Amino acid sequence: MENNIGMRKWLDDLHLSHPLVIAGPCSAETEEQVLKIAHELKNSDVSFFRAGIWKPRTRPGGFEGVGAIGLKWLQRAKAETGLPMAVEVANANHVKLALEHDIDVLWIGARTTVNPFAVQEIADALQNTDKIVLVKNPVNPDLALWLGGVERMYNAGIKKLGVIHRGFSTYEKTKYRNIPEWQIPIELQNRFPDMPLICDPSHITGRRDMIQEVSQKALDLNYDGLIIETHTDPDNAWSDAAQQVTPTKLKEIFKNLKVRKETDTADDYNIKMANLRMNIDEFDRKIIEVLGNRMKISDQIGQLKKEKNVAVLQNKRWKEILDKMVEQGAEKGLSSEFIYRIFMAIHQESIVHQENVMNKQ
Repeated sequence: MENNIGMRKWLDDLHLSHPLVIAGPCSAETEEQVLKIAHELKNSDVSFFRAGIWKPRTRPGGFEGVGAIGLKWLQRAKAETGLPMAVEVANANHVKLALEHDIDVLWIGARTTVNPFAVQEIADALQNTDKIVLVKNPVNPDLALWLGGVERMYNAGIKKLGVIHRGFSTYEKTKYRNIPEWQIPIELQNRFPDMPLICDPSHITGRRDMIQEVSQKALDLNYDGLIIETHTDPDNAWSDAAQQVTPTKLKEIFKNLKVRKETDTADDYNIKMANLRMNIDEFDRKIIEVLGNRMKISDQIGQLKKEKNVAVLQNKRWKEILDKMVEQGAEKGLSSEFIYRIFMAIHQESIVHQENVMNKQ
């Protein structure tokens, strides 16, 4: 997959005048519910209708989807509205049934992407399919695992590929259901700029009142589309009630979203941008210089600890540094999360330097 030129062709062939949108209920509950939602979405900017047929649950006893019968409901919805259909598949049997019912888009969920054996089983079942296949990021923040899932699909001869960013699980208490970790999909985009990238603000936020905010953030980062859970009666949905919006609210979100231009050809824009980027480059050079000098001091600290037989890791000192940097960062308008990540990386590199000195014969 060193060169993924042409991967966007399926998206370009849709000839959309707006970002790609996949919308529909978290779960297909009844045939009536599926048809009602599909009909309310058919005259909007929705590109594909989604509905969960099989719902993986952390613990048994919860609603795990209606199963294969729901595929017949989607067939009817497609026939009545003309909307192409999208479902999640988690094993080879799901793939077989979805293809038999002419589902247009199959996506691999976060709980499945984390398991290479399951992903390979699905890839084998999808061998050379002309359907669109989307791979959600794994639940844990592991870019290599995400790329591995995409590569397994690509090696199976699937050309209509894309990825879905739905955030990552964490034990931290944050405002998100799954923290975005925006740098991970951005890195994927940097490696494979031709790979369509879709944001799932429903699963990132877990809250319908934040869908607009995260959707705009994704478009600002040049994402190709959105997948948003939509239900006519979200408060009484059988799964993920808190993160679903009504079709009316979805249309309001569309209306308020601002699609940014990739660039601007005006001379004044390009001159100003060139000057600002030159300033950024100079600051980046200074940052590298400062970090290099800091690590030289870490080497000296390592030498002193070696001479006095003192342990490398000093947790009390590290906590004092981190607390102080978070406080100083706040004074400069920098978030505590940002400062924490930067100094965690600096601290780790400092430990490596000290260990190298300690282990040198």
